[in-house]
Amino acid sequence: MCGFVGFAAAKLEQAEARATIKAMGDLIAHRGPDGEGFYVDERVALGHRRLSIIDLEGGTQPMFNEDGSLVVVFNGEIYNFQALRAELEAAGHTFSTRSDTEVLLHGYEQWGEDMPAKLRGMFAFMLWDKKNETLFGARDIFGIKPYYYYNQGGHFLFGSEIKSFLPHPGFVKELNEERLPEYLSIEYIPGEETMFRGVYKLPGAHWLRWKDGKLETHRYFDIRFKADESLTDEEWQKKITEVFSESVAAHQIADVEVGCFLSSGVDSSFVVNEVAKGTPHVKSFSVGYEEEKYSELPYAQAFSKEIGVPSIANKVNADEFFEANQTIQWYLDEPMPNPSEVPLYFLTKNAAKYVKVVLSGEGADELFGGYPMYCAAWHFAEYSKTPAPLRKAAAALARRLPAFKGKNFVMRGAMEPWQRFMRANYVFSTPAERDQYLKKDYHSKKPEEWFKPYFDQVKGLDEPTQLQWVDIHTWMLYDILLKADRMSMANSLELRVPFLDREVLKVATALPARLRSGKEQTKIALRRAAMAQLPESVAKRKKLGFPVPLNDWLRQDKYYNMVREKFEGEVCAKFFVPEACIRLLDSHKNGTAKPGAMTQIWSIYSFILWYEQFFVLR
Repeated sequence: MCGFVGFAAAKLEQAEARATIKAMGDLIAHRGPDGEGFYVDERVALGHRRLSIIDLEGGTQPMFNEDGSLVVVFNGEIYNFQALRAELEAAGHTFSTRSDTEVLLHGYEQWGEDMPAKLRGMFAFMLWDKKNETLFGARDIFGIKPYYYYNQGGHFLFGSEIKSFLPHPGFVKELNEERLPEYLSIEYIPGEETMFRGVYKLPGAHWLRWKDGKLETHRYFDIRFKADESLTDEEWQKKITEVFSESVAAHQIADVEVGCFLSSGVDSSFVVNEVAKGTPHVKSFSVGYEEEKYSELPYAQAFSKEIGVPSIANKVNADEFFEANQTIQWYLDEPMPNPSEVPLYFLTKNAAKYVKVVLSGEGADELFGGYPMYCAAWHFAEYSKTPAPLRKAAAALARRLPAFKGKNFVMRGAMEPWQRFMRANYVFSTPAERDQYLKKDYHSKKPEEWFKPYFDQVKGLDEPTQLQWVDIHTWMLYDILLKADRMSMANSLELRVPFLDREVLKVATALPARLRSGKEQTKIALRRAAMAQLPESVAKRKKLGFPVPLNDWLRQDKYYNMVREKFEGEVCAKFFVPEACIRLLDSHKNGTAKPGAMTQIWSIYSFILWYEQFFVLR
């Protein structure tokens, strides 16, 4: 688990390149404080920061093959590396370390561009093939580990974090301002672009190849849902239990101690319980607030006590929450207004005092049907059986009538699934509501139009499954996994996610839709599997998801004034309408704002903090 940086060009001046790659590596030192390594030749420079997890003595990078013709930098863990190593040794390859990194070198020699499809794990890597003068890299199938690149002006830059590009003389730091409306509506850009012009994300399940200045990307794996109706409910429960147990075991492979995150929910409780079977004194880590009604600590601590697992907890107060925000936006690379990133930052900071690796429950909701909107989709699916002309007529009538129970459902029921996708207008209910705060008219398309191409790829599936597939490729990738990686690596902690595993995916995508979610229930089959092992109160507990007392704090003078100061500043005036922002803040403070005002305030405020970090202070 580490971070890598690198660049390539037609011709490099090596002394200058060495200084540049060192400076780039220094900016991601938090990802790997245990060591650094660099490689430079006439075409390519590679840098690596190491957090030692497997083969503590022999796993240093950049790593070379026997004759030095291949060199690789790698971030992540390959959980099937031992099986792949045995296969490669049987084919005649010789290994000189015990690390999973070396499998990438010999795997590329043996399988070439087919190698990424054989890997089980979380990974991002770049391999330099000197003989063919080709750079080849890939990202894991879910996109757990980050991968960015920049290909402008004859310079090809790549790495684990965008901030590492800043010292490179060929990198032109420029705001991708046209994407500001999408950020405000969605909380992230749902595609390969970033908030830095010219910087792109390599999507999950893709490899890239750079040769002679030409860049090509290719998808090497597809996630597809195809229900298997041949098994009974009891057989599915057994199948989930077995594959999850095996995945947790694989995710514990390490030469250092492994801990677990524990909230009040079923996902993390299932992980902790499984780990505790083989490691009775595994440390669990939880976070909460002084404000009890927002804190998950009592639930988490009661569960850890019940199964005999040491519980280590910390609490975050309002001062700490607000003081950490600028630092957090720096670590995130792109602006992100999800308040749950803040307690996650403090959770990882505390855990890093005790362990180097933790297991967490991310991905269970997306794979097994855990969000309430999946339940709502079943109601829409049933309503969609009504002929479309009747639904459209009912929607038109509802728009003209005063508010009544079910009005929103009737209006949305006449739409296509992509048009009513709630994550598209996640922060503001409509583009018009959003645009009153923006200084410019960006002539941007409707937020939901960004998601139509995703829905088009899964048209034949039922609506709840469509939502899961779109979430896996957008929300999970660009929000959930991004903040999990950044907040853990900010504190030099490796975070592993056993639900996001190839073998678990096979089961989840074959699970009948009725066993993932229903009109009233979420994660139906997963909860049944958990209920067989966990206390019933935990297995049935509703999803909370890092609740934050931000609504209350923003009404307190101290924190209200902190936000107002930014709304009165130069950055706000550059991009937003300060008077409108302040009215929004004031209405929230005095209790007259519409629901969701806190989220809107925080989205604007987070962008300002992020912009200051990357375009004002540095």
